[in-house]
Amino acid sequence: MHEMGIANSILDGVAAELRRRPGSRAEKVGVRIGELAGVDPDALNFAFEALTIDTPLAGLKLQVEYVAPRSRCRDCKLEFEVRNYELLCPACGSLVTERISGDELEFMYLEIEELEIEDLKIDETDSAGRKLKYSAPELMEVKTR
Repeated sequence: MHEMGIANSILDGVAAELRRRPGSRAEKVGVRIGELAGVDPDALNFAFEALTIDTPLAGLKLQVEYVAPRSRCRDCKLEFEVRNYELLCPACGSLVTERISGDELEFMYLEIEELEIEDLKIDETDSAGRKLKYSAPELMEVKTR
């Protein structure tokens, strides 16, 4: 199922953007997928959810916009939506058309939440194996002493 690879690529892109923005959390990612790209929507959602379970990206929402195929008539230049694989130009009847969309697979947007320093928490373990928890204000206090 190539939907697993597509979901993984989407998550790689999200992770790369989050590395550029330390202290941020991804909320929603939007992608545009052409109807002719051969992507099964249910399989993509299943793969996306499976890859995010028990990860820092758990809870990330996937928004998919499906794009109908569109063609352009080479004779009269009309752009039109292709339905039921009918490639005949609806304006002039020409069969000389070219596909201009419908097979794309691209990022549209990434919604992120910029966390305030007060929202950040760090868990550490000391040399005796005891868990230590610090919140951002405590860490700032330690650093300023």
